[in-house]
Amino acid sequence: MTESSETMAKRLADAVELRDFLRTAGTLTLADRRVLVQQALVLIEQNYVHLPLKVAMHAVHPVQRLRLLGLRLSRQTEQSMDPEWRFHQELSEIFHSVRDLHTNYLLPAPFSGKIAYLPYQIEEYFEGDAPHYVVTRVVEGFSAPGFGPGVEVTHWNGVPIERAVAVNATRFAGGNAAARHSRGLQSLTLRPLRIHVPPDEDWVVVTYVNGDGISRELREKWRITENVPPFVDADELSTAAMAQGLDLGTDEIGRAVKMLYVPEAVTARESVDVADLTTEPAAPGADVPTSMPAVFRARSVDTASGTYGHIRVFTFNVNDPEGFVLEFVRLIGLLPQNGLIVDVRGNGGGHIFASEFLLQTLTPHPISPEPTQFIATPLNLRICAQHKNNPTGQIDLTPWCRSMEQALETAAVYSGGFTITPLDGANAIGQQYHGPVVLITDARCYSATDIFAAGFQDHRIGPVLGVDDNTGAGGANVWTHELLKTLLELPEPNPDTPYRPLPGQANMRVSIRRTLRVHDLAGTPVEDLGIAPDHRHRMTRRDVLQGNTDLLERAGQLLAGQPARRLDAEIAAASGELTLRSRLVDRADVYLDGRPRLSVDLTQESVTFSVPGIGVAEVVRVEGFKEGELVAARTIVR
Repeated sequence: MTESSETMAKRLADAVELRDFLRTAGTLTLADRRVLVQQALVLIEQNYVHLPLKVAMHAVHPVQRLRLLGLRLSRQTEQSMDPEWRFHQELSEIFHSVRDLHTNYLLPAPFSGKIAYLPYQIEEYFEGDAPHYVVTRVVEGFSAPGFGPGVEVTHWNGVPIERAVAVNATRFAGGNAAARHSRGLQSLTLRPLRIHVPPDEDWVVVTYVNGDGISRELREKWRITENVPPFVDADELSTAAMAQGLDLGTDEIGRAVKMLYVPEAVTARESVDVADLTTEPAAPGADVPTSMPAVFRARSVDTASGTYGHIRVFTFNVNDPEGFVLEFVRLIGLLPQNGLIVDVRGNGGGHIFASEFLLQTLTPHPISPEPTQFIATPLNLRICAQHKNNPTGQIDLTPWCRSMEQALETAAVYSGGFTITPLDGANAIGQQYHGPVVLITDARCYSATDIFAAGFQDHRIGPVLGVDDNTGAGGANVWTHELLKTLLELPEPNPDTPYRPLPGQANMRVSIRRTLRVHDLAGTPVEDLGIAPDHRHRMTRRDVLQGNTDLLERAGQLLAGQPARRLDAEIAAASGELTLRSRLVDRADVYLDGRPRLSVDLTQESVTFSVPGIGVAEVVRVEGFKEGELVAARTIVR
């Protein structure tokens, strides 16, 4: 057992029953509650970028609900105030009402950092149009008669399981039906207490049928333990926090799933030293060792259509987007070059730079990052003006300032749209994989992953294969209350700040800048609409129990028959000559430091020629064409 596995095993051994855990809760005073409601009102009324959209689409009024809650608290005393669980429930319901997984009330101690879990995982598969619910994993060491992976769950606390999922889905935020359904299923067995109130029941009774056809019942208590901490501190003034696009719930659950079922993938740091990183191409079915096991899993997979590369991207929640991209490039370089499956299912997002930097590696075309907008309010203008011309050296909100001033004068709802991701970073290294690519998504793809999927589709990189009807539809940059407070207090304290310290380690998050799509769908918001896949695959029993077998077969069918091009470029140090090795490319144009230098016809797979000035150029870019269409590119940065 590795050190990480031992640490995770200890966390589970230290888990306590839900009812015992709840005895430690209930420390907020009436004054604390009033502060929380007042601060929630500031965020929702003055910072929340999606407020007009949510009021229109979902017929909700969170501002009025907060005012009413504040009024009720003003009439209460310490003796007459509601139980604390009821306060947490109501404030959480107000945040959940806008169906925005970026906009959360984060519960205080002792809930922060904890998860509630049952020792098994349930997933959905289909036979035709009929859904089935099956246990796919159990926590190591847990056992019950006739219970384990493969048993089908029919009832949940006496309620038919399909109905139980639907009822649970109504309690949790999600911008569309697919997202709500997915989260309703997931939260049956795993809930981050940072963003969800504890389960109502102390235990759950499931009715299940195994291979012998006998119906049995299992009663299991909810247990509470410490979750694995994230790599990124979203409250800290940093580029990673400022460019955050993350569904905290999915991220918390992703870390908890690793702790419960894949403890060997848990790492204490974003990247780890791996002494035996191979430079050999992947063997079929074998994982390629990675320095970021909590972020990537790469392997070669055999399908009936051929052998292709398959890389899971579990999260974009990293501090170093450049290092993230470099490891992705290293991994895909060791996979088959005739087709690549990029699988982002269950990825709740993270660093927006990381998601948009990744796109360039898969296409010869320049990447246009998504523009973002603030909602035009006096408070948002104050924040932007305070960080105009980059006074802190860490953040520059200058591009939004003038349009925000004009919007307040003209009663426009939003500022102008400007990118968070720097254009040069989004195109710094260019295309690295020249074979066809297919992207796999689901309804748990959110935020920076929505942005990645939108960019993949908008830049026509390849087909999008969805196991759900839509992605999670989270189209925003998210900031925490603590980060907003810090921004308004820099470069010096501001006595007029509306942000007050939150009690008891509580926090809040809010969608601060909305994202818009580019190219054919330019100006379309991502929020609530999401990214509809080009092709749909319903998960099968073989998928959920045998490593996505049918899903990967479907992805292989989409890759089969598409051209697997090649364009390698090498500059000879001595002579300065350029050698190109290509396939399915008939012309190459060479650019030195952004200026065109020459164009050559490629009549052979390998050609060598002289390029005047190539020896002193810092950036050499080769663009490959087929019958006049740009189909491949290679960038050499020296």
